[in-house]
Amino acid sequence: MAFAPVQHRLGKEVVVVLWWIGIVLLVLVVAPTVIFLLNRLTRPAYEIRAYADDILEHGVGITAELDAVPKLVRTKELTGAARRDAGRYVAALKRLL
Repeated sequence: MAFAPVQHRLGKEVVVVLWWIGIVLLVLVVAPTVIFLLNRLTRPAYEIRAYADDILEHGVGITAELDAVPKLVRTKELTGAARRDAGRYVAALKRLL
């Protein structure tokens, strides 16, 4: 009988008191600690999600603004042609005057 259950060696009242102490420690120490650690884990996750949403929103906005970039090549060609034509026009005016 060296390994007799705890109840037989201690009184039932002592076992009940130990269970209540364990429950109180669980409620007052373990549960708040778990909640605190979960809060520390989830807060950065929500911030990362907000940053990702912000990046997505502004990335889509930038791509909408970049639709005209291919037209810059044509604009460069036209301005070069306009400079050549303006130079020829000025040269013709100098000959007339």
